Amino acid sequence: MTKFKQIGLVGRSGHGGVVETLQRLIRFLQSRDVCIVLEKETGGLVPGHSFAVFDRHKLGAKCDLVIVVGGDGSMLNAARALVDHKVPVLGVNRGRLGFLTDILPDDIETSLAEVLDGAYREEARYMLEFTVLRNKEMLPGGTALNDVVLHPGTAAQMIEFEMFINDQFVNSQQSDGLIVATPTGSTAYSMSAGGPIMHPGLNALVLVPMYPHTLSSRPVVVDAGSVIRLHVVKQRAYSPLVSCDGQVRFYTEPGDSIIIQRKQEPLRLIHPLDYNYYEVCRSKLGWGNRLVRDDG
Repeated sequence: MTKFKQIGLVGRSGHGGVVETLQRLIRFLQSRDVCIVLEKETGGLVPGHSFAVFDRHKLGAKCDLVIVVGGDGSMLNAARALVDHKVPVLGVNRGRLGFLTDILPDDIETSLAEVLDGAYREEARYMLEFTVLRNKEMLPGGTALNDVVLHPGTAAQMIEFEMFINDQFVNSQQSDGLIVATPTGSTAYSMSAGGPIMHPGLNALVLVPMYPHTLSSRPVVVDAGSVIRLHVVKQRAYSPLVSCDGQVRFYTEPGDSIIIQRKQEPLRLIHPLDYNYYEVCRSKLGWGNRLVRDDG
């Protein structure tokens, strides 16, 4: 396995415990004689340092591993900036859930030592990207690790659109919108809207209607290689919003077509060897633990 020598650090400002964890990480990495590089905003959290600092979108080109300190939102932000550089990413959890940041702050030295010694597993998490076709012109949209969502924006109103999968008409919908989620995102907004939990190893995505006018409109799971096209009905005078992971926003116009498909480059996610997806679900979602029976 790859030996990591140039390691980038990303930490979210204002997140409880991030500065303390960053300082602990730096002390440990210095003891391992690796080169440390800081993301620009993260550098401001560590006063008096002498490390090289780069913009987040350039950081991936300077490192062979990036460690993200924060919650899942921090990882989502980092993933969109780093995925094109094909750099592996490791998460230290300082958030509430931590589906994507699975190293606990108290385990930094033990877990990271194993990773640096080559004892880790790498997982490819595919991402989504969308573009918008407007008046025969293709406009750039955004990239998402969890989901791409079409929704009304600030106004609480129903929107109308047509859905196509691989250029085959599926249906027309009147609803609060549609969530197109990866397996990674199936435990996020999609799950809150009634979508299924999908194992991250599945090559699939789920389409989840949001409060559809027709009760028979249910979540649909399709192959991850499918191309989803959502055509905003031209007769309606509103401008639905498209968001990526709840953060990147694009205002559509009546008559636009939103084209959503799998991004060619996956996110390279690093886990400790003892990582167990179902254990994460039990811990984060409050699933029941294994029953202990006394057969004596």
